[in-house]
Amino acid sequence: MDIPYAANPGEGAFYGPKLEFVLKDALGRDWQCGTLQLDFILPERLGATYVGEDGNHHHPVMIHRAILGTFERFIGILIENYAGKFPLWLAPLQVVVASITDEANAYAEDVVTALKKEGLRVEHDLRNEKISYKIREHSLQKVPYIFVVGKNEVENRTIAIRKLGTQGQEVMTLDDAVKHVKHLGEVPR
Repeated sequence: MDIPYAANPGEGAFYGPKLEFVLKDALGRDWQCGTLQLDFILPERLGATYVGEDGNHHHPVMIHRAILGTFERFIGILIENYAGKFPLWLAPLQVVVASITDEANAYAEDVVTALKKEGLRVEHDLRNEKISYKIREHSLQKVPYIFVVGKNEVENRTIAIRKLGTQGQEVMTLDDAVKHVKHLGEVPR
C-alpha cells in the first residue's frame, strides 16, 4: 500500500508479531493507539482447535486487535488535539438553548424539542441567571452552539445563534436554525 512504516525490533509481545499505530498529539508526542497482534500461544492454552483440510485438529492463530488502543488514551488524544473544542458532530453536547427571561422558557423548550427530534444532543438552560453569565459558562464548557431566546425571539419564532469562538450572533428562524445545525452536526463521510 506504500504506507511508510518503521520496524521496531524487540517491541512485539512474546507470543507473536504486532502492528502498532502511533499518533502524534498536539505537542508532537507519540502515543501508541491501535494495535493488531498475532498470538500463536493463547489458542493452544485455551484448547482452541479447528479441523483443517487435512482432517486433523490444528490450533488457530488468534488476532488481538485494539483499533483505537485504549479508549481512554484515544479520547485523551482527541481532547488534547481539539483543545476540548470538538467539531460539532463529535461534541458530547452540541447545543445549549439559553433563555433570557422566564417568559421565554416555554419557547426554549420548544426549540430543544425541535433539535432533539432531529437527533441533536441539546440541553436547555432556564436558570434565573444573566444571559452573559450563561454564555460565558457554556463557552468555557466549549459547547459549539448557544441558542439564545428572549422576548423578541419568542415573538418572531427566531433564534439568536452564538457559535463558539466567534464574536456576535446570527439570527435565524427556528426552522432554518435547526436545519443549519443538523447539517453541521452530521458525521463526515
